[in-house]
Amino acid sequence: MQLTIINFFKKTVPGHIFRGKRRLVKPVSKRAMETLKRDYERQEKIMLILRYPYLTQEESSGHAKDLKKTERLMEAWTTATTLKKMKPHVTIEDRLNHLRVKECWD
Repeated sequence: MQLTIINFFKKTVPGHIFRGKRRLVKPVSKRAMETLKRDYERQEKIMLILRYPYLTQEESSGHAKDLKKTERLMEAWTTATTLKKMKPHVTIEDRLNHLRVKECWD
């Protein structure tokens, strides 16, 4: 009984609480402002790091050549073990070869 009385006199908005013309707008709290400020500061730090990279263009252009990653990758790709794992190439002639019984057009 007491719960019904509380719910009966409670002021609420009709429909969805956070949408529409008569929505419930939360007041801005100090905690929300601090969180937003921290987020903006973190984004600004990230943008500063992205604006001024650790390596220059000249330094970053040749670092992969020294590691010879592409050469090692190509070497691993062309080895016989990888070629054995791959399926052989099949043409349409190979697929339809069983249909060729006789060559004459009588």
